[in-house]
Amino acid sequence: MKYRDFLTLHILHHANEEPVTGSFLMGELEKHGYHISPGTIYPLLHSLEKEGLLKSRWEVRNGRRVRAYEITERGLSWLEDGKRKLRELCTELLGE
Repeated sequence: MKYRDFLTLHILHHANEEPVTGSFLMGELEKHGYHISPGTIYPLLHSLEKEGLLKSRWEVRNGRRVRAYEITERGLSWLEDGKRKLRELCTELLGE
């Protein structure tokens, strides 16, 4: 897995729980030690949408217009496959 794949798994995980914004994801990823700038997260989100893993819509939250991203069926399939591969890797590296 590439670094981008770990970020993608994390993004898809949260987008599967509820619609997410770029600013939410930057804060969430910061909690896990990723220091992601707007210049990184937004192009990544746009790329994931272009690949069909996410879909977005404009919303107003706290009086501000924001783009909210949700997981697609293709994204859910990618997430499940990624979780399986990650589980196998962790089992191999760390044992059960």
